[in-house]
Amino acid sequence: MAPRSPLAGTLAFSDALSGHAPLAALLQRVRESRERYDVIAPLLAGGLRTAVRPGPLDEEGWTLLAAHGAAAAKLRQLLPRLDTRLRDAGWAPVAIKVRVLPPEPGIRR
Repeated sequence: MAPRSPLAGTLAFSDALSGHAPLAALLQRVRESRERYDVIAPLLAGGLRTAVRPGPLDEEGWTLLAAHGAAAAKLRQLLPRLDTRLRDAGWAPVAIKVRVLPPEPGIRR
């Protein structure tokens, strides 16, 4: 008989999440946030794309996270275009919010 793997009988992380309703819902919102970001990313110029990442998606809307104030200001200017791109791609309309990430400790801006 072959030796048993120490991982035998354990669940994959994604299987564990899908078996727990609240965690499965969270995982679905994370996926949807990333998919929405992938739709709008072509509208973000190179420098802006590196300063923005997808944030939380909840009942109140979708949040885009900006690395600094200048990126947030540009994103706010682009919101109508981003919204149009998402609608054209078939996404249900939601409010898009922009938040500036707090600076990392020890990094000066």
